[in-house]
Amino acid sequence: MTEPIRIDITQQTPHGIMWLAGVRHVDLTKHCLQVFGQPDRHNVYNTRHQQTVYLPTDNPPLAFYLCALPIPWAWNRNAHLAFEPAPGNDWEGNALVPGLTVSLTGARPITGWGEHDIPSDDPHRKSWLHRTCRNYQFAWWLRRNRNAPDAPPPRYATSAFPGQLSIE
Repeated sequence: MTEPIRIDITQQTPHGIMWLAGVRHVDLTKHCLQVFGQPDRHNVYNTRHQQTVYLPTDNPPLAFYLCALPIPWAWNRNAHLAFEPAPGNDWEGNALVPGLTVSLTGARPITGWGEHDIPSDDPHRKSWLHRTCRNYQFAWWLRRNRNAPDAPPPRYATSAFPGQLSIE
């Protein structure tokens, strides 16, 4: 087993939401976090000025994805960073926007993805929620460049009765 990936996160101001996921598959009918199906979730804290996270390198996902939404929310200030294991690599920079600095040890960012990765014949391309969602854009990049498989069916399904969940 190789050394774990180290992520140092420094934020100038707290974010309303912050999450880190290991992406293994995609659900291209969804957007936001749900586009990644059932990702590996890793603990990050949206209010800590500085934090360090260690990610295991055994059974790695296709990629890791860090997302943080600012207070007050503004689409153009959402922080996003896709990265992958890369033993021996170090990187430091902003997570797409200034204010959230990330340092990676044993990993490198995945760059070059964007709205252009969504195929012109994708039925969701005309949907503003899908087309502008950076998670959705990256999910299409994963499908095209890493052959990301479809996500398994959800573990929980909405019941026919409002307010109740059924386990499948």
